[in-house]
Amino acid sequence: MLKLVQAYQRVGLVPLIVIGLLLGILVGCLTNPTIIGGLPLSVAKFVAIFGQLFVGALKAVAPLLVFILVMASICQHQRGTQVHVRGVMVLYMVGTFLAAMTAVGASMLFPTTLTLVTGTIDHTPPANLAEVLTTLLGNMVSNPIDAITKANYMGVLTWAVLIGLALRHASDTTKRLLGDAAEAVSTVVRWVIWLAPFGVFGLVTQTVAETGLGALVGYLRLVMVLVGAMAFIALVVNPMIVFFKTRNNPYPLVFTCLRESGITAFFTRSSAANIPVNMNLAEKLGLHKDTYAVTIPLGATINMAGAAITINVMTLAAAHTLGIEVDFVSAVLLSLLATLSAAGASGVAGGSLLLIPLACSFFNIPDTIAMQVVAIGFIIGVIQDSVETALNSSTDVLFTAAADPKYAYTAAGTSH
Repeated sequence: MLKLVQAYQRVGLVPLIVIGLLLGILVGCLTNPTIIGGLPLSVAKFVAIFGQLFVGALKAVAPLLVFILVMASICQHQRGTQVHVRGVMVLYMVGTFLAAMTAVGASMLFPTTLTLVTGTIDHTPPANLAEVLTTLLGNMVSNPIDAITKANYMGVLTWAVLIGLALRHASDTTKRLLGDAAEAVSTVVRWVIWLAPFGVFGLVTQTVAETGLGALVGYLRLVMVLVGAMAFIALVVNPMIVFFKTRNNPYPLVFTCLRESGITAFFTRSSAANIPVNMNLAEKLGLHKDTYAVTIPLGATINMAGAAITINVMTLAAAHTLGIEVDFVSAVLLSLLATLSAAGASGVAGGSLLLIPLACSFFNIPDTIAMQVVAIGFIIGVIQDSVETALNSSTDVLFTAAADPKYAYTAAGTSH
């Protein structure tokens, strides 16, 4: 059994994930009668269990990992040791605003007319920006046990920081105990991550078998604008930000983050579930533990470039459909609104799509129309949400590394 595990690990995690991806596409096509068919749908449902278990394990361990790691890092922090949390926060906000402006540019270059649909939306969108920010701030002071069990990362971070500060004067034995606990949870996380190929296999099989491509064809132009804008951010804008910050070739680090964080985030479609993956990558890159223990879980909450793109592209598509002209000043104001709204997307049930009505209200678009746009978002969500999450989550590690010049490129293979 041990030799089998060692042989599995020798292949490497990324090649195994690619194998899982290809097998998932194959099995999904064979179980979807509109593509190839031949296998019963029950096969896909059985394989999908692997994906559900993988995502469930990541979501279960992530809040505990964040709580213990942040608490241990803060209580063991040595005075005079430089951390770079503030710099990462600035990069998060700058990146999200530039993403929002990119979405405006893409929407103006490739205006999209929507075929509006009606659909049932399970959640009520927030009435205004104040409600979004109030919810976000309210999450910070929720019950700490409740925050961990419900994966409320603003609450988890708040209490972990406060308890960590209170433990700064604890005995060395207590600090060692916390350090050992953090290492134990990190080890469990590494075990879970090694199961990613099975998880990706199950998730891809389920997606291809149940969705196929039919639902996306009618909104192909919209999907292309969304994905194109997100790809532009990932491959052009983010590297420019990293270069400006580090003065080094950004692409080795960019591709490392996309490969090792973006791929799993694409299939889990959850920034929270990808926190353990990002923590593991940050450790491999040699980043400062006191920095990434805070910035990565915080990034999963407020670093939402993909969400800003979704909000702006969908809102401007609705405006174009209704014949509403959008001038430059309005576009900038919309981008500021999208930046602030996206930062609170994690506190809104339904995520970035449920913030579209708030942005639509900026152009006096009726709520009935805005909710139809949200319904379209759910139809294309199999692509939109996956790419959005991959962009958001991989950027968490990217910007954490960029703001940490002592460690940033050690593992990425570039020189200072």
